[in-house]
Amino acid sequence: MRFDYGKNGLEINLDPSWNVTIFHPKKQKVIENPVDVIRNKIKNPIGSSPLRDIVNQKISSQKVCIVVSDATRPVPSHIILEAIIKELNEYGIAKAQITILIALGLHRPSNKDEIERIVGKNIWRQWRINVLHPSPKNRLHVKELGKTSNGSPIYIDKDFYEADLKILTGYVEPHFFFGFSGGRKALVPGIAGQKTIMDNHSAENIASPHARFGIFKENPLHQHALEIAKKMEIDFIVNVCINEDHKITQVAAGDLEKAHENLVNYQLKHVFREISEPYDIVICGNGGYPLDLNLYQAVKSMAIGEMAVKEGGTIISVNECSEGVGIGQEKFKELIFSGMNPKEIYDKILNKEIIVPDQWEIQILARVLMKAEIYVISKLKEKEIGKIGLKYAKSVEEAIKLGLEKHGRDAKILILPNGPQLLPVLKNR
Repeated sequence: MRFDYGKNGLEINLDPSWNVTIFHPKKQKVIENPVDVIRNKIKNPIGSSPLRDIVNQKISSQKVCIVVSDATRPVPSHIILEAIIKELNEYGIAKAQITILIALGLHRPSNKDEIERIVGKNIWRQWRINVLHPSPKNRLHVKELGKTSNGSPIYIDKDFYEADLKILTGYVEPHFFFGFSGGRKALVPGIAGQKTIMDNHSAENIASPHARFGIFKENPLHQHALEIAKKMEIDFIVNVCINEDHKITQVAAGDLEKAHENLVNYQLKHVFREISEPYDIVICGNGGYPLDLNLYQAVKSMAIGEMAVKEGGTIISVNECSEGVGIGQEKFKELIFSGMNPKEIYDKILNKEIIVPDQWEIQILARVLMKAEIYVISKLKEKEIGKIGLKYAKSVEEAIKLGLEKHGRDAKILILPNGPQLLPVLKNR
């Protein structure tokens, strides 16, 4: 069978004697002519005036800022951008007035090839639209905008704050601690300052039982980000859903909350699949490139495994990790090589003895490791996967055999080959 892995996938040879269940996503119809469909949605938005009316109502629309996802996300931003920019041009806004802002969060900057993939060749080479990806760690690039209701300081990218017309883009799918991606997430953590991101991703918030895949309104990270987004008075959003091949299947445009929630409701109906009991072995990944670029991002797949594996079970995490542990994730790397066991790391983070960027990823990794063993299948060598308790295997087949030695030949195996495109939910969780 084929498993999403890197750019080309990975073939897994399954022994017919193994007790295997495979969950594939529901087939979703791919939108033909997505630029035209997006333009139509922009003209007929959810919960807001059409973008043309918003532009006309502005006293000044001299500076337009459009936020797009960074290189670690598979959203076809170039298609969304082409539609938005063509609409703006029709409204009298020139390409020179538009800035595209890549939402890095605390990730590394995108390289030239990645920027071209994100924004598209026309926009990058021919249209010459300004593309920025300033670091949120640089205080010169952020504007302080007061505090949230719980006292968290608000720092947002200056270029976005100073724009006359503010547009967010992104894609909506279940997220392992934000509930769902898209909407407000393009702002926080997307283009927020480091302190704002750290407060949003605090140990307390990450430890919440509501900070999980598919949990939305009760989620403290969502609530914090949404409060800030409302203060920013976002003018318009364009969000999409994509399938396992990263093709657009749904589009919503308009109001920050209502357009986003429209796609959240779609995901709730199409992505989650109920299971009656947990499995002994769960094989899972992030859905291939670019989501499986590094071990830092691979933690998401381990959290998928956590949803379906039994206590003391085995998770087999299948991610290419072509960038190793993660470029720019020095603190994450430092912690996985610290020699501390998962419970020790988890407790230190909760007790605020460890407060560093990337602590949320290690916090979730430690939590999953306290429930199940994790085998890492990737391009990483055994010495590169750290000393936190992750286990190494050369292949998925080898890891399955090791799992069967632990759980018995009749062990129940669940394979989730397409990342978060389909997520298991334990009945009456």
